[in-house]
Amino acid sequence: MINHLITQKNWQTQLSEAITSIDELLGILELDELRASTYRPEHFVLRVPYAFVAKMRAGDPNDPLLKQVLPDRQERSKVAGYVSDPLAEQTHNPTKGMLHKYQSRVLITLTGACAVHCRYCFRQHFDYSANLPTEVAKQDIAAYISAHSEINEVILSGGDPLSVTNRRLFAWLDTLEGIEQLTTIRLHTRLPVVIPARLDEALLTRLARSRCHIVMVIHCNHANEIDTLTAEYLQRARSAGITMLNQAVLLKGINDSLTSQVALSQTLFAAGVLPYYLHVLDKVAGAAHFDSDEQKAVALYWALLAKLPGYLVPKLVRELPDRPFKVPINIYNTH
Repeated sequence: MINHLITQKNWQTQLSEAITSIDELLGILELDELRASTYRPEHFVLRVPYAFVAKMRAGDPNDPLLKQVLPDRQERSKVAGYVSDPLAEQTHNPTKGMLHKYQSRVLITLTGACAVHCRYCFRQHFDYSANLPTEVAKQDIAAYISAHSEINEVILSGGDPLSVTNRRLFAWLDTLEGIEQLTTIRLHTRLPVVIPARLDEALLTRLARSRCHIVMVIHCNHANEIDTLTAEYLQRARSAGITMLNQAVLLKGINDSLTSQVALSQTLFAAGVLPYYLHVLDKVAGAAHFDSDEQKAVALYWALLAKLPGYLVPKLVRELPDRPFKVPINIYNTH
C-alpha cells in the first residue's frame, strides 16, 4: 500500500519523511476508529518511518507494531513509581554527552534524534539539549577515556547513533579508534529495523575496516518487525564481520506470550542476529500500561528455556539506577 513511498529512497530521505501525523497514520492503516483513544502529546510526538508502517497490518487495531508507536491516552495517567528518569542517568554523567555507569565501558549520547518514537522509551524525558557532545566535548570524552585505563569499550547510543550522517559517525569512529586501550565499539540502534536501508554499503564498509571489534545491538520487539528486506540488510551486516545482537523490551499485550517470543528469537536467528537481552520495562512516566507482571515474565522465561535451545534464549534482566550492571531477574523466585 505504501511501498511507493519508500522504494528507491535513501535512508536519509526516509528519515526526514517519517510520519508525524496521527491522522495520516490511522488513515493509511484504515483505523480511523482509534482516534478516540489517542492523544496529541506536545513532547515526544508521534514519529514513525513509512518503512516500519509498511510492516503493520491494515485494519488491525491490535497490531503489535502499531501499539508500540501510537500515542495512547493511557500515557497521561500518573502512576506511582513511574518517573521521568527511571535509571537516574544524570547522576552518572561526568562530562557532557557521556555516561559512565559500567566499570569497563562508557556510553556516548551521540544524538537526541531517533527515527521512531517508541512510547515506552526510557529516555523520552532525557535532557538531550544539555548532553549532546560538541566537538569540544568529543575531545573531553576522549581525554576522560584515556585517563581511565579500565575502559575498553564505548557504546554509541542516543537517541539513535545511526540517525546521524555517515560523515559525523565516521569522525567519531576515527577519534575512538585512536584511543589505544579501546578494543570494542558498540552501537545501540533501532534504525536497521525501522529503516533497513540505513545499513548502506558505505556504513558497512567503514565498520568492517575498523581496528576495533564492532558490535551492533539492534532493538526489535516482535517478529513482524523483520520482513524479507530487513532480514537481507541484517545478514549483510553480519557478513561484514559485525557481531549482531538484539535487545527487546517485554511489553504487555505485544510480545509477552510464548508464541511471540519464540517467533522473535527464531526470526532474529534466521536474519543473523542473536537474542541478547529481554528487558523488563523501565518504569518511565507514561509507560505503565506496557508493564508486564514480573512473575509472568519469569513463567515465560521458563517456558522459553523448555522450547528453545539456550543460544536463542535472551537474558531476562532489569536495569536499576544503583547497579553498575544489568540485573538478572531471579527466575527461581516464583512467589
